[in-house]
Order: sequence, then C-alpha cells, then structure tokens
Amino acid sequence: MSPAPVLVTGVAGFIGFHIAARLLREGRSVLGIDNLSPYYDPALKRDRLALLQGESGFNFVELDMADATRLRKVFQTHGPRDVMHLAAQAGVRHSIDNPETYVSANLVGFANLLECCRQEQVRHLVFASTSSVYGASGRLPFSVHDPADHPLTLYAATKRSNELMAHAYAHLFGIPTSGVRFFTVYGPWGRPDMSYFLFTRAILRGEPITLYNDGDMDRDFTFVDDVVEGMVRLLDRAAAPAPDWNATSPDPATSRAPFRLYNIGNHRPVGLRTVVDILERRIGRRAIVRLAPMQPGDVLSTCADVADLRSAVDFEPRTGIEEGLGRFVDWYRQRYGA
Repeated sequence: MSPAPVLVTGVAGFIGFHIAARLLREGRSVLGIDNLSPYYDPALKRDRLALLQGESGFNFVELDMADATRLRKVFQTHGPRDVMHLAAQAGVRHSIDNPETYVSANLVGFANLLECCRQEQVRHLVFASTSSVYGASGRLPFSVHDPADHPLTLYAATKRSNELMAHAYAHLFGIPTSGVRFFTVYGPWGRPDMSYFLFTRAILRGEPITLYNDGDMDRDFTFVDDVVEGMVRLLDRAAAPAPDWNATSPDPATSRAPFRLYNIGNHRPVGLRTVVDILERRIGRRAIVRLAPMQPGDVLSTCADVADLRSAVDFEPRTGIEEGLGRFVDWYRQRYGA
C-alpha cells in the first residue's frame, strides 16, 4: 500500500506551490487542492500547477473548500494523514471591499477542513496564519506569547478566528494543530499584488510606483524558501499539550490541548525605500516614485520574534533581502522576458 499523501490546500498558490514542490523532492506523495480563484491572474496559478503535475506522486483536485460534501469525499478517497493548509483569500486591502469572499474562503472553508480533520483523525494539521493578526499592537518584535486581539482588517480577523477555531478542535477532539504566522513572504512565483512584485513590474516598464505613508514603513520580508523550510520541519513535529500550561495565566501560543502558534519571519525589518533601492540596482533603472498617505488597515512596522520556531525545529529564516530580491528579479526577467 502506498503511503498516505500529505494534503496541501491552496496548492496552486504562491506558498502552497513551493511547499508541495519541496515535499515531492523529498519523495513524499502530495494531494493538492485549489479552487484556482481569479483574485489574481489564474495563468500564474495554472503554470505553478503544471510544474507540480509533471512530478511523480502528485495528485490534484480542483475544489472550493466551502463545498463541505466534496471536501469530505476527498478525505475519504485519499486518506491524508497530515494536512498543510495554505488555502485562503489573501490581501489586506481587498478585504475592505470584498468581505464576503473572506467569510466563505477563510471561515467556512476552514471550518469544513477542521471537520474533515476530526472525522478522519489526521495526525497533524499545520495551517497558515499571518502577522496581520497583531493589528494595533505596537510592541515589537511581535511575539506569539502576546495577545493578538485587535485586528485592523477583516482579513486579519478571519485569520485570528482560524487560530481560535483550530484551538477549539484541538481541545475537543485532540487534533494536533500548529498555526504559523507569516511575515511578508516574497520570492519567485510570488503574488502579483505584493509590493515587491508591483515595484519590479513598474520599474521595468518605466511606470510610477506608489509608496504609502511616504515610504516610511518597515516590513519583515521573509524569503519563501525559509518559510517552506520552517513549515516542513514543523509538519514532522506534531503539536503536543504544554505540560506547564497555567489556566490562571494563559499563554496564547500554547495550551493544555495539542496546539501551538509560531511566527515565521526574517526578524530583520526592511524599509520600503530600501526595497526600492535594491530593486533599482538589480534592475538597472530608477523608479518613478509617487508618495501617498497611509492606507486603511496598514501598520507602520512588523518584526517577528522567532524564538519558539528556533526552539521547536532548530531553524530560523536566514536569507537576506539583497539575495532574496535578486533571485526574484532573475525569475521575473526569465518568466516575463523583461
């Protein structure tokens, strides 16, 4: 009998694609699901998917996770033992104008997944969260041991809700569950709505770029390979109850249930103006810069405390911004002939 596949949801998305590719290189079988939503150019998703479909051990099902009946059939048919959940409606600003898509994908879809994990008794669920859950908190670096109760966008609120839903299922049904908060993930095959992608395209075309808050913002840019490394290591370390958990002084990152939260970030914030400077050097062309006020839902700075990740799996992100952006620009030129 062939080993049970790892289920990777959102497999045609940026991070899901890279995680699936890594698992396949390790010789693991992967079952990928994705609804191929048109939030950004589906051609990019289909091209990622085509690369995976050329690999032995990969199976794909096109599926909207809000469809509980079909999702349950996928679990029953393929019997995944481990789940890497990357499927979500992403985008901070998009959630302001399109709230219904976030409710369907991030709340209904995740609830359906939790039910399937319960019914099929999966070994470990590792799911993506976001640094956006820290919201109004001004305490840096962001720590998973601090409260995250003041999200500034619906997107952040849905992802924080996912963490709470996952904890409830870990407590009620003993499902080992690990939530991972991502910090501004970037790299080849990235999302076209992200700042570094938009900047690169505009600079190459000689079009203006917009720097919000006059460019006075820092982000903890984290290269995708580092995110994948951390996630894959966590997959093989199933969450367990914290033996010293104290109900009178509860730690948000741990529990008496098999539940953990982690940050994955480069823990070295970079200013947006620095990002532009690096891209200009790599591309060999100056940017046309327009300055604009702060956008609703934005925060000034993000920075990850990764002590828990380091302690759990002996790893922390290490790719510098110069190297990471250089690799992205090389990929962009190759893909788009720029």
